[in-house]
Amino acid sequence: MIRVFIGFDQRETVAFHVLAHSIHARASAPVEIAPLMLSQLKGVFTREWNALQSTEFSFSRFLVPYLSGYCDWSLFCDCDMLMLDDIAKLWDLRDDRFAVQVVKHDHRPRETTKFLDQPQSKYEKKNWSSVILFNNAKCKALTPHYVNTATGLELHQFKWLGDDGLIGEIPHRWNHLVDYDPIVPPDRVSFLHYTEGGPYFANYKDCSYADEWRRERDALMRAG
Repeated sequence: MIRVFIGFDQRETVAFHVLAHSIHARASAPVEIAPLMLSQLKGVFTREWNALQSTEFSFSRFLVPYLSGYCDWSLFCDCDMLMLDDIAKLWDLRDDRFAVQVVKHDHRPRETTKFLDQPQSKYEKKNWSSVILFNNAKCKALTPHYVNTATGLELHQFKWLGDDGLIGEIPHRWNHLVDYDPIVPPDRVSFLHYTEGGPYFANYKDCSYADEWRRERDALMRAG
């Protein structure tokens, strides 16, 4: 079973459902998908809202190993994404030498705000945490107490590992940053990430790969 946690934000509900559909529609193995909804994490996630966070799941993503019982592997991904490939191919990249595996972007955004006027933070390892393969048994430092009290940089820069050598790398095609990374044909991309804003927002309806997202939405909505 491929265990997937998707970040959930009430303002991007449609993004969550389209992403989940795109994963299931292409998967060659059973997939279990859970949304990281704050309403379902009461008593576990108690962190106050931070003015610099742009989504409801900015920090709750680091509860994934705890929610998985620190057993086996889990995949986390942001909700503003679209799967164009078989998620089993990503799952097969798991490597027990590492505690986490990510796409190691060198992402340096130019703008100061993104969708819905949310802050665009700039820091080392930005967007590394938007797709994470968690080797849960090696992530026991991520207790609810730590996740609720650590700084944002401690979490997102994986300082809780104590060793960057425990951060494995996965191919770039599994976290393609739309309108930051060069446009390539869809068959050369596996996982699109509308990190600045997806086509479900009016201001980003004409972003790159918007047609791919709308086709997936239409397939989800089609009956019969």
